[in-house]
Amino acid sequence: MKIIPSSRRNRYIAGVGIVLVTIALVVGMVSWLSDPTYDLTIASTAGGSVSTPGEAGPYTYDEGTVVNLSAEAEEGYRFVEWTGDVDTIANVNAAATTITMNGDYFITAKFVKQYDLTISSTAGGSVTTPGEGTFDYDEGTVVKLVAEANEGYWFVEWTGDVGTIANVEAAATTITMNGDYSITAEFVKQYDFTISSTGGGSVTTPGEGTFTYDEGTVVSLVAEANEGYWFDSWTGDVGTIANVNAASTTITMNDNYYITANFEAIPPTRYSLTISSTAGGSVTTPGEGTFNYDEGTVVNLVAEAEEGYQFVNWTGDVGTIDNVEAATTTITMNGDYSITANFERAPMVAAGVGHTVGRKTDGTAVAVGLNGDGQCNVGGWTDITQVAAGHSHTVGVKADGTVVAVGWNDEGQCDVGNWTDIDQVAAGELHTV
Repeated sequence: MKIIPSSRRNRYIAGVGIVLVTIALVVGMVSWLSDPTYDLTIASTAGGSVSTPGEAGPYTYDEGTVVNLSAEAEEGYRFVEWTGDVDTIANVNAAATTITMNGDYFITAKFVKQYDLTISSTAGGSVTTPGEGTFDYDEGTVVKLVAEANEGYWFVEWTGDVGTIANVEAAATTITMNGDYSITAEFVKQYDFTISSTGGGSVTTPGEGTFTYDEGTVVSLVAEANEGYWFDSWTGDVGTIANVNAASTTITMNDNYYITANFEAIPPTRYSLTISSTAGGSVTTPGEGTFNYDEGTVVNLVAEAEEGYQFVNWTGDVGTIDNVEAATTTITMNGDYSITANFERAPMVAAGVGHTVGRKTDGTAVAVGLNGDGQCNVGGWTDITQVAAGHSHTVGVKADGTVVAVGWNDEGQCDVGNWTDIDQVAAGELHTV
């Protein structure tokens, strides 16, 4: 075995050490002189993706590299911001931006769902906030709503997709965007209603003064008389009052109205007079219906018969009627009375050359005189309203407007069988009209 002297061995070991140290220094300098690299990891929320440089990764870049970023939203979504290690992102709110690689980074592109809000209004006002039309909002956005009525109108409510409106009856409110919504601001026309009363009572419902109501509102009216007075009538703009003579009634608000409740002092005693009539005429003074009069009042009565009728008499509570058989008379109000004016068909007589015909009150006819041509053969006639006599023929108008005739017909003067809707006839010597 060859033995190396110790001095030579030591020199050999020293040389190897120097070589190893030199190699280590060279490797270290190379590492120090080379640029470091960093990883970029990218993700996105639902509703979009990162198209540049892509998603997942990681992507490795040299230190200081400026990396382009591009996020694209899906339909119905929008890009919101970049989140995560965003300190070196140029603009975190821009979908297209850059990031400078000074470390290992993990970033996320955030997207949000968007919904359409369509707003309109009825006549009488408008939506001032956010306006009218279609607007886009992020999911969950609380949108302020303000509706303003025109003069003479007022806001009623919001209609449509109102499930997330805070208060549908408030003109100023909010809606939370959880879907596509279409809403309408509803307005209604308003009118002023001014009420007053004369001495002797007051209007208790709705009161006295000026009140405002929506168009078409039916307003209850109640007038109460003081002791010693009674309600007489409503006057003024009374066109839509249900009953102007009733203390308790209604009025329909179709315009601005001014009305007055009128009261009168109650006389010691007051009585009602109820008047009606039979067929064939009517009571023109004071009219028909129920009327109130002070005790002792002398009331004029006038009954008028229709054509073909005549007044017969007054019946009912006739004790104070001056003349029950007179169409024009008076009644003295000493109690509550109910009276009827009675009418009957007026008799009628017509004379020809040699015969006479008459219409009876029951609608039948009678005739006397020469009857060589049958001109007096009227015994079977009924419902006759008028008769006429010619030379040798007789004509009658029936209640249904048809015409009958008997007698000499050589000239066709009796050919009236097809006449209809006739009100009156006349008979000549040899003709009928």
